[in-house]
Amino acid sequence: MSPTLSPQQLLLLRLRSQRLYRPEDKPSTAARVVKAVCGLQAQELPAARLSIRARSLGLTDSGVETTRVDEHTLVQTWAMRGTLHLLGSQDLGWLAPLFGPISISASRKRNAQLGLDEDILRRGVEIIRENLAKRGALTREELAPELRARGVPTEGQALIHVIYQAAMEGVACVGPLRGSKPSYVLLEDWGIRLEPMDPPKAALRLAQRYLDGYAPAGPQDFAAWSGLPLRDARQAWEGLAGDLVEIEAAGQKLWMPASRASWLEEPLPDDPVVRLLPRYDTYLLGYASRDLVLPTRHARKVHPGGGIIHAVLLVDGQACGVWKARTRKGGLHIDIEPFEPLAPEVKDRLEEEVQDLGRFLGSNTTYSL
Repeated sequence: MSPTLSPQQLLLLRLRSQRLYRPEDKPSTAARVVKAVCGLQAQELPAARLSIRARSLGLTDSGVETTRVDEHTLVQTWAMRGTLHLLGSQDLGWLAPLFGPISISASRKRNAQLGLDEDILRRGVEIIRENLAKRGALTREELAPELRARGVPTEGQALIHVIYQAAMEGVACVGPLRGSKPSYVLLEDWGIRLEPMDPPKAALRLAQRYLDGYAPAGPQDFAAWSGLPLRDARQAWEGLAGDLVEIEAAGQKLWMPASRASWLEEPLPDDPVVRLLPRYDTYLLGYASRDLVLPTRHARKVHPGGGIIHAVLLVDGQACGVWKARTRKGGLHIDIEPFEPLAPEVKDRLEEEVQDLGRFLGSNTTYSL
């Protein structure tokens, strides 16, 4: 008979898989953090670096960016769900061939609306390849004249869709920032080589990695996080059946790696687990539903619509407030808006989180509730 877990037990197990639980579980490098959760949402790159902060010890914001821009062990590009992620460079080699065809197929209708047929896209990708090879990292504004001169539309959203096509074909990725603007580089110039594998085999590998970073979970969660069709997600899940432990929680059947079955016997922590998670953190994007994490009466405060996910104060795996950072004379100030009054022991741990956030950013940091 499958063990039945309370909602609190389920959330704490997920925190542990997410490397948000105990200090001894936290990876020591940015690349290991990203590998542990198989990528971090990164349409806002500073927020992605803060996701790394929450899952690591002793790293700094500038050091994480050095890992990406100078060491090239991290790469920012489009992957799961067709959205920008920070990925390990070694993982991109097999993830790009898996998600590329899916994302390109999903973009056809929008591309047609933008005047981008297959021939134009093929020409656009080749122009991007040629220019990045000759000139190195280039911004959108630097690529646009080259594309327009050879008949590739760049008006409105057309330009970014051509760049997206180049990324999903495994040609380019996001490079160094030019001020606040991203540039783009060739994957091969950053030492990244594609390693295509049979799609079912790649999906199986991805399911293993997902369970390592998100369990307990189910195939519906894997499909929602990855963007793979549910039938493909279920097939991959079934391929792992012999290595999983089934549990019941929140009224559904979920699974976790059998190698972690001992976690089910461990006692709950005495102290609250308090984390300041940034906008678009993967903890809130990694499952089919946020109902367990986010009380319905407060849901609009976190995701008001339009795909926005605000930064949250997390206590024992549940969203208990939202927060914003603002620069002011003398450093950084964190405005925290709890949904309900916080217990004294939560405030103690929150103080530690605020100070670590300031350390990571290299800024004197204060906060208010």
